[in-house]
Amino acid sequence: MTSDQVWLAVAGAVALAALLLALLAVRRARRAGALAEELAERVALLEAPATDAPPPVVDEAHVITGLEPHVVDRDELDRVQVAVPIDGRLFADIVARETVVRAASWTAGLRRALAPETRNRIRFHVRQETRRAGRERRAETKQALREFRARERAASSPRSGAGEDVA
Repeated sequence: MTSDQVWLAVAGAVALAALLLALLAVRRARRAGALAEELAERVALLEAPATDAPPPVVDEAHVITGLEPHVVDRDELDRVQVAVPIDGRLFADIVARETVVRAASWTAGLRRALAPETRNRIRFHVRQETRRAGRERRAETKQALREFRARERAASSPRSGAGEDVA
C-alpha cells in the first residue's frame, strides 16, 4: 500500500466518522425539538386558566363570622370572592413547604422521643408502675387469703349456722 492510498483511507475514515457524527447530531436535535414541543404543550396546558364553574345557586347562605349566624343575601354573595385561583408555582411552593414542615416536625418529634433523657424517664415510670402493680397484686392476694381462712374457720366452728358471711 502506498502513502497516497493510506492518506485516502484515512480521509475516507475521517469523512465517514464526520458523517456519522452529523447524523447523530441531527437525530439528537430532532429528539430535543420534539421534547421541547411536548414540554411547551404541557406548560401551556398547566398555565391555561381553569374553566370557571357556574356560580352556586343559593338563595341564602350562612357565614360563620362570630357566635351568631349571619345570613348573606344573594347580592353580597356575588360580591364576595370565595376562592382565589393560584398559579402552579405558588401551589408547588405551598405543597413543598407543607411537606418540609411536616418532615421537620416528624424529625424533631422522633429526635425528642429517642433522646436518652426521655428513654430513661419512660424506663423509670414503667419500672415504678410495675412495682406498684406487684405490690397491689400481693396486697389483694393477702386479702383474699385472709377472707378464705376466715370462711374456713367459720365453717369449721361448732356454731356454723350462726356464722356470718365475710365476703
